[in-house]
Amino acid sequence: MEKGRILLAVTGFHPQRWRELLSAEREVVLEPDGASDPSITYAVVWKQRPNLLSSLPNLRAVFSIGAGVDHILADPTVPDVPIVKVVADNLTQYMTEYVVWRVLDHHRQGMLYRSQQKRKIWHEPPQRPAGDISVGIMGLGTLGRAAASVLLSLGFAVNGWSRSERTMEGVSTYAGEAGLIPFLNATDILVVLLPLTPQTQGIINYGVLKELRKRNGLGGSVLINAGRGRLQKDADIVRALDDGTLKEASLDVFEVEPLPKTSPLWSHPKVFVTPHAAATSDPVHLVPIMLRQMAAFERGEKLENLVNRDAGY
Repeated sequence: MEKGRILLAVTGFHPQRWRELLSAEREVVLEPDGASDPSITYAVVWKQRPNLLSSLPNLRAVFSIGAGVDHILADPTVPDVPIVKVVADNLTQYMTEYVVWRVLDHHRQGMLYRSQQKRKIWHEPPQRPAGDISVGIMGLGTLGRAAASVLLSLGFAVNGWSRSERTMEGVSTYAGEAGLIPFLNATDILVVLLPLTPQTQGIINYGVLKELRKRNGLGGSVLINAGRGRLQKDADIVRALDDGTLKEASLDVFEVEPLPKTSPLWSHPKVFVTPHAAATSDPVHLVPIMLRQMAAFERGEKLENLVNRDAGY
């Protein structure tokens, strides 16, 4: 196989560092030479514009530079070539750190202490052991399993829910539509790490949040979403916080990003906001993985971490 050129098509951030690192081994372009450019053999993308990839005759594979691939599958004109999702140790580490950080902050009453500090209140609330708290992880893929492992080591009870059956030692697992309500009923802190698919869009809604366990060692249920923004209904989260369905929430992703300045989530006293920063894709770590995959593929080896188009992840 000839190497061909890489099309780097990204929206929402500057591509320069990605281009520099990819160019160490391959010729990289930001635009094809016409709609049917025969020199393009790989595309490295994030929210590429529609129809950009549709006519490239020698395209062999598409690489996502983020953990999600819904931005690729949203374009029905993407050719029937392999789509590779990001699986990297540093990305998994970042996400695990974020999840554990937010779980521990809610568990150890971080929001209450910050509020007390502002008002100069010296008061120690009751603190329950980690074993009294059940963390439920929606999405037991690479990221979910890594976070679950660390939470188990800290003594938390851990539940896991996925669309299809998965098992993990030490984790109480639930699956599918039949397992969703029992999973929620047994969960105090809900951590959302699902991929975005037509089946999961809007899944974090008021009806789902109502099913979380409220009589618990935290004094209420908690939501942490570090998956995809369109998994949730922002207005439903605000409603749940306002009426006590939720005690607190940590949100890294939102239906519209950047989060509009008019959103009540910015100033809600029960919400911790981060700007889609839980696990930022680092080209220094991810580009070598992509280049190794391309070289292996050209030697006749199989690509790894392929997306199942039917499942959407």
